Amino acid sequence: MAKIFALNEGCFSVDASKKFIPFNADIHHSKDRPASLFIHVQPFLIETQQDLILIDAGLGFNNEMDTLILHNNIRKAGFEPEDVSLVLLSHLHFDHIGGLIFKTSSFGDSRLSFTHADYIIQENEWNVAYTQASKSYNTTILDILHRSGNIRFVNGNGNLTDDISFNITGGHCEWHQVFLIKDGDEQIFFGGDILPEPEQILRRFLAKYDFDPKKAMLLREEYAKKAADEGWTCLFYHAKDKPISKIGFDGNHFNIY
Repeated sequence: MAKIFALNEGCFSVDASKKFIPFNADIHHSKDRPASLFIHVQPFLIETQQDLILIDAGLGFNNEMDTLILHNNIRKAGFEPEDVSLVLLSHLHFDHIGGLIFKTSSFGDSRLSFTHADYIIQENEWNVAYTQASKSYNTTILDILHRSGNIRFVNGNGNLTDDISFNITGGHCEWHQVFLIKDGDEQIFFGGDILPEPEQILRRFLAKYDFDPKKAMLLREEYAKKAADEGWTCLFYHAKDKPISKIGFDGNHFNIY
C-alpha cells in the first residue's frame, strides 16, 4: 500500500503582484495584507512499490538554516531528495514549481533539486509558460530544468505507467492536468488547482483567478463525485486542514473525512 506524506510549507499571502509572502497568524495580521489571498502550500510525496513520487514542488523557499524547505520536509519523511524518481507537475505556475531548483549561500548558482527524477509536464503548458506574458510563470526555473535533460513531455490524456494516468482538465489554466495513481487497491487522486482545497468542494463558487472559472467550478464537482463514488484518496495542495482526505456524497451534499 502506498505511503503518502504532505510536505507542508506553511501559509502565504499573495496579491496582484503574484509575490508569495509567509504569513503566520500568531504574529501577522491579515489587515496588514490588503487585497491579498491567503494560501497554504503543500506538495506531496508518495512511496509506491515502483517509485518515490513528488507531486508539484512548492515555492522553493529556504528555511533559517539556508536549506530548501522541500528537501528538509522530504528528509523528515525518511527519504533523501536523490530518492525521488518521478516529479509530476499539474501545471507550471510559480507556486507549484519553485522547489524544482534550489540555491544556498554555498553555491553561486541555482541547481536542480531532484537530479535522478523524470519531470512529467504537459508540452502545451510548457509552451504557454514561455509565450504568455504572465507573472504566474517563472521561466528562469524552467530554463534550469530544460538544461537538465530530465523532462518527459506528455500530450493530452494518457498513461505514464500501468499505475499512473494523467488527464487534461483546463479550467485553472488552459493545459492544467490531474493525476490518478493506483497502488494495489488504493487510488490516489491529485487535482492540483482544480481540486485545491476541501472548502472548494463544500461550497459552489466561481474563482476569479481561474482561466475559465465556470469550467473549473464544474470540474470540482465532477471530480468530487468521482472521488466519492470510487473511494479515491484525494490530495489537496492548498488545504489548510485535511490535506489527505476522502470525499463523501449523499446525493445532495459533500463531506470530507
